[in-house]
Amino acid sequence: MKAEMAVILLADALVILHLAFVAFVMGGGFLLSRWPKLAWLHLPSAAWGAYIEFSGGICPLTPLENRLRMLGGDGTYRGGFVEHYLLPILYPENLTSPVQLVLGAIVVGVNLTAYVLACQVWRSRREKGQAVRNNGLG
Repeated sequence: MKAEMAVILLADALVILHLAFVAFVMGGGFLLSRWPKLAWLHLPSAAWGAYIEFSGGICPLTPLENRLRMLGGDGTYRGGFVEHYLLPILYPENLTSPVQLVLGAIVVGVNLTAYVLACQVWRSRREKGQAVRNNGLG
């Protein structure tokens, strides 16, 4: 019984990790003006998120989580916080190909906006630095 519970807890942790990844894909670009080097991690993550939605594919975390649930003897998503509140966000019932295309477009649109804003901040910082150097203050 303990082993099954541990596997189910691992599946729950995987769902939380999955949700964190989705949040990073959607919002990570807005962190770039503060931490520009984060783009090296965010760009491939955002590309992966958009690819999964546009291709109609499924993230490898999903079958892994389902496999862990089966191994733990829990075939359904019922009961706890993770199952009740987080799973519907990651696995909506009405997820169709057109819905995935819209989600993919949202991923791309949100991230384009984030990167445009980050580029504006970076350009402003660079221009301020040049103005300081040109005035003999740097």
